[in-house]
Amino acid sequence: MHRRSLRGPSNSGTTVHLIKLNHSQSVRKSPPRVLEVISLGSSMNSKPAAPPPNGAVQQPHIPYNIDWIFPRLRRPNRLWHIASTGVIGLVGFLSKIVIVWLNKARVHNIDVLETALENRPKGTPLLTVSNHHSCFDDPGIWGLLKLRNVCNKNVIRWSMAAHDICFTNKAHSLFFMYGKCIPVVRGAGVYQPAVDLCIEKLKLGDWVHVFPEGKVNMTKEDLRFKWGVGRIIYETPMLPIIIPIWHIGMDDVLPNEPPYYLRMGKKLTYNFGKPIDLAAVMERLRSSPVNEEEARKIITDRIQQEMMLLKQETERLHSEHVKS
Repeated sequence: MHRRSLRGPSNSGTTVHLIKLNHSQSVRKSPPRVLEVISLGSSMNSKPAAPPPNGAVQQPHIPYNIDWIFPRLRRPNRLWHIASTGVIGLVGFLSKIVIVWLNKARVHNIDVLETALENRPKGTPLLTVSNHHSCFDDPGIWGLLKLRNVCNKNVIRWSMAAHDICFTNKAHSLFFMYGKCIPVVRGAGVYQPAVDLCIEKLKLGDWVHVFPEGKVNMTKEDLRFKWGVGRIIYETPMLPIIIPIWHIGMDDVLPNEPPYYLRMGKKLTYNFGKPIDLAAVMERLRSSPVNEEEARKIITDRIQQEMMLLKQETERLHSEHVKS
């Protein structure tokens, strides 16, 4: 499954810290989107969208109506649970075959994530963040987990996926829905239904994964992280356990240029960092007169700082792996 991260405004044992936040804790819902939504099969008869008011930002065009997806993900029915069990189990098992058995993966500190998945207190949210180098990053990374976790729909992450790639028709939408993917509209900002739903899932104590670079970073430059990750953390009432992940080599397994097929025998390095402690940062933000935008920026900057340190360490580990 191919997933992309959110796109916000341009910029972006283990001790468990549990903090209840007393700001306006209800998730701030997205304002009505100024979007031209075209139902499947009706594009020929659709009228052009009216231009936005003076000063308004033109929102991205959505070729397929994704509005019906959010209620189903918010309140899954019995059919969704059955189908999701099959999709998650199949994709998880195939991911393990590709990453663990067909390639040469060297994994560091995955016990940090396994411990959080299996032993964190009930109701405690889990947020993972990672770099994004290949369309196979997710689900590929999760192939490293124990089978009982990677194939379990009640354990595996929720993740945002690009609406214009993964949710282009009914069949694709159902598949990615069952894979616990949430359609995100890149370019629509931090206040959109996908980000709202991620916050809701964290409030329930679920696991959410985010690619804060906002896209597949094919050039591997140090991109400014999108602020959506900052909003997710800031508006989740209980501070999540935040685990950073850096990986190298996924674009060798599935390159970003044709021919697009999975490769074998590649040396891969995965590094799971220690949970990022934002307790002091969050307390300072709550006690100081900082607006929401500035708070999102401060949180995102801290996440990026920790990720860059993890990147340096992972590059060293990967160099050793390649030479071995």
